[in-house]
Amino acid sequence: MEEFIRNILEQLTSFVYSNNILISLFFGMFIVILESIIPILPLALFIAVNTVVFGNVIGFIISWIGTIIGCSLSFFIFRKGLSKKIYKHIDHKTKSKELMKKISNLDFSKLVLILAIPFTPAFSVNIGAGLSKMKYQKYLLALMISKLSIIYFWGFIGTTFIESITDIGVLIKVACILLITFILSRIVIKQFKIE
Repeated sequence: MEEFIRNILEQLTSFVYSNNILISLFFGMFIVILESIIPILPLALFIAVNTVVFGNVIGFIISWIGTIIGCSLSFFIFRKGLSKKIYKHIDHKTKSKELMKKISNLDFSKLVLILAIPFTPAFSVNIGAGLSKMKYQKYLLALMISKLSIIYFWGFIGTTFIESITDIGVLIKVACILLITFILSRIVIKQFKIE
């Protein structure tokens, strides 16, 4: 398994450096943008691959820019494109109206915290912010701050996992970090009643 993963990463790295670097950087960013719009895709994997292939700094930067662009696109898809259709369906539902009001009035520091926790359903927050009356400037600034920790977290977890796939001690530490982060995410989600 370790050899298989290393072989794939070596092929990706050689592909990047044998082709136009700008195209490779764009592709690395594009997969992160795509994940922000299609949440079933594995963000952690894409960030880890970007970090391993492009290095810590460049991988971090293209993943950070990509996730901000992707979340912003998701925000505007719901703000400009789908909001009227969705509001027709939720007009008579008081729980939905309450949720939209809560999201619109969400305090900046709480928004940053919600977006910064790795297991928070970011796509749901993107939709909620897009459908609410939240100003884009507030949302964008919260994204720019919060995604720093998300990108670092998934880059660290992903590269640590890839580099030490046969070291059981490191794998246990990574599993513990993921478990603790997941529990914290659930606490924050319950506290702010996101679900």
